[in-house]
Amino acid sequence: MGLCTADRRPVWATLLLWLLTAPRILSADEPAAQLDFTRMIAHWDQYGGDDYVSFVKAAQPEVAQLGFYGAHFWSLSHTPQFAGYPAHFPVRGLEACGDWFSQRNAALRRSQVKVIGHFNVEFLVGDPDGPDGPRGFFAFYDRLWDERILGPKPVVSALEMLERGADGKPLVQHNYRIGGMSEYWACLRNPHWQHVLRAWTKQAIRRGVDGLIINYFYRHNCLCRHCVAGFRKHLSQNFSPAELRDRFGIRDLPRQKFDELVCWHDPRQTTPLKMEMLRWSQISNKRVYDEVFVRYGRSLKPDLILAQWNHLGDFTQIAGDERCTLPAELWGRGEDYLWYSAGGSANTTDLKHKRLGDVTLQARYIRGAFDDKPFTVGKYENTRIRSAIAELAANGGAPMGFYTRFQDPRARQVIIKYYQFLRRYNDIFRGNRSHAEAVLLFPRTAVHAGDVLPVATFRQQGKQLLDQHVLFDVIPDDLWASRTSPSAIPVLTAQTPLNIDAQLRKSLSRFQAPATVRISATRPRQAQELDIHFVNYNRVEPQRRADGRPNPGGGIQDEQPLAVDGIQADVVIPDGFRTVGVELITPESAVPQVLKWQSASDQRIRFGVPQFLVYAVARIRLREIN
Repeated sequence: MGLCTADRRPVWATLLLWLLTAPRILSADEPAAQLDFTRMIAHWDQYGGDDYVSFVKAAQPEVAQLGFYGAHFWSLSHTPQFAGYPAHFPVRGLEACGDWFSQRNAALRRSQVKVIGHFNVEFLVGDPDGPDGPRGFFAFYDRLWDERILGPKPVVSALEMLERGADGKPLVQHNYRIGGMSEYWACLRNPHWQHVLRAWTKQAIRRGVDGLIINYFYRHNCLCRHCVAGFRKHLSQNFSPAELRDRFGIRDLPRQKFDELVCWHDPRQTTPLKMEMLRWSQISNKRVYDEVFVRYGRSLKPDLILAQWNHLGDFTQIAGDERCTLPAELWGRGEDYLWYSAGGSANTTDLKHKRLGDVTLQARYIRGAFDDKPFTVGKYENTRIRSAIAELAANGGAPMGFYTRFQDPRARQVIIKYYQFLRRYNDIFRGNRSHAEAVLLFPRTAVHAGDVLPVATFRQQGKQLLDQHVLFDVIPDDLWASRTSPSAIPVLTAQTPLNIDAQLRKSLSRFQAPATVRISATRPRQAQELDIHFVNYNRVEPQRRADGRPNPGGGIQDEQPLAVDGIQADVVIPDGFRTVGVELITPESAVPQVLKWQSASDQRIRFGVPQFLVYAVARIRLREIN
């Protein structure tokens, strides 16, 4: 007989069983099959009733961001504030609420919806002590941590895992005052906190999520021992003693006392040392993301869908954007889709001054940086629901509906109509590629050097190109050299004049359309066609606020779109193809409308676009030239 283990199983059998059942540890570089989807919804509120499930069945999104599995859940679901901001839990209690999410996840999956849970990695609500003892997160950690499902606590006191200031005390804020409680921040670089995140990740997967969207990837001015040691190591590994002295004024790194270790900061007050602190902060955050979610999470569930909830606004850099200094090889790596929040930067219109309240430029930047993989832009838009869906669909994104008021019958009807439109024409939206005739480079190398002035120029250039209806892509300049594009395509940067040469302009597609229209172009994955997307932002604007500022409106009743008519298109056809037909599709019409067209040359066609409300797509059918 061969060697046996204590349970009398041969060693070779034990090893084989371990190989077959052990979690597979994935590399952060390991590619996964690309996820494609075109319709998603996300709610932090009003998701607890049966009407939410009936709405999902009617709208048929492919992805729903629903439920909470990180610090929001473990801080608040057991408290009297369970039903309030931010998570609006439907029931109270760690076990009861967790079971509710398991049941809701199962119900959505029966409707062919992938469920992505929200996972707050560090924002903690509670008080370590008080008249009634610990509250919120600290009450959970001290009294409610269940070792049967979470395993042993990594440390006795939760205070050992918090971000700390220069005085050694935990960083604390009082911005939200949920239940009168304070707000603390765990330090992602603390290995004990990473232990907690793994335990929570395991429970999320146990509750039946298809994936997780990770948010609050912030780092504050934390000077805990893990941050100080980590930044010293970063400097020693990346800079010579002479570089440390000349670039940062550091003459003795082991003895250097850091009075601050900033992350986001005012770019007007930046320095080379502050920029290196920001870069290290974001790289170290990424390492924790890779370790906890990519490696550990996918070792438990290899097809775990992962994304980060990040912020872009109107291209806020250095003072915002959680990955603005990441090197290109780390940017978006290990993520199946991107979520970027525009905040309140695009919630109002001022049509008189050609401000459309759109995120077209942001969408093109994200698409270009992420190489046509799925993404969405959160706008907190409750009023202009049609245009919020249309602008993402037109630019390769996945229209969502964050906080969309599906309980409002009019809003619900519009969301369902537009999502069913995307579903009906799934073949032209799913996995399509951008079709561009020019490229505008985003100045990421300047941002990495601490210079945001070129970003302002980029915004101006982008808006002018959009107003001129040029079909263009946005690609970060540090990626451009590795992309393959036609050699004759115009490339515009913040350092070059915007005006496109008149002769070159003649070689581009041209559109006669109002400034309130945005125009994009895509090529489907399979079909031989070129699709021209038109998004109309014209509307009856709500009366301005008392202080003169634009009014975002109070719901879909204030959207009031005005139909557009008279658009003329003169489109360049891709080389090697000829046109065989053109038709127009809109969410408001159940059947396509055949359009008259004429050849302007061997490679150009012209056609007029009939009146439409907010969104229309001209499908130019192509045939290869033999």
